[in-house]
Amino acid sequence: MSSPGSPTGVESPEVTIVVSDEQTDVVLDAHRWANLAEAVLIAEGCFGELTLTFVDVGEMAELNSEHMGQTGPTDVLSFPLDALDGADHSVAGGAMTTHGDAGPVLLGDVVICPAIAVEAAPQHAGTIDDEIALLVVHGILHVLGHDHAEPEQTQRMRSRELEHLMQLHWHGQPPAGFVQEQEEAS
Repeated sequence: MSSPGSPTGVESPEVTIVVSDEQTDVVLDAHRWANLAEAVLIAEGCFGELTLTFVDVGEMAELNSEHMGQTGPTDVLSFPLDALDGADHSVAGGAMTTHGDAGPVLLGDVVICPAIAVEAAPQHAGTIDDEIALLVVHGILHVLGHDHAEPEQTQRMRSRELEHLMQLHWHGQPPAGFVQEQEEAS
């Protein structure tokens, strides 16, 4: 990726979220999305550091080609760190927990393309706010080991997404325009 923009984020005793907005297509409240990411990780019982980066269409197309072998941009990419399966950490049911004082855990990176989210929002989550929230949650769940390659995995992952959005984003039921079912390449 290009050199990082001005990072921001949140840091608590359990979680550190580093956010970098490296795009100019959509005005974002980086701190808001860092807070959502922190809340999702804590709700999943996870502790450590996560990077949340917002990029433009060109950068996302490059990342998608380089890491996924796909042509063109996508909405979200997740990069879990392979080092997390060591003796000091365990992954159970898609949620990571830490054991003891093993030091900081680097959970991974979530990269989101807001310009693609703007295009998808009317037919998907309904609003750009809800689309970005869904992508933040979706990306984090991938970092934590969730997938949607098989129908059972898809159902489990979408259930977790909806639960987090209802509790941490909407604070209630989904709005009428929210449609979760969409082919997602992440």
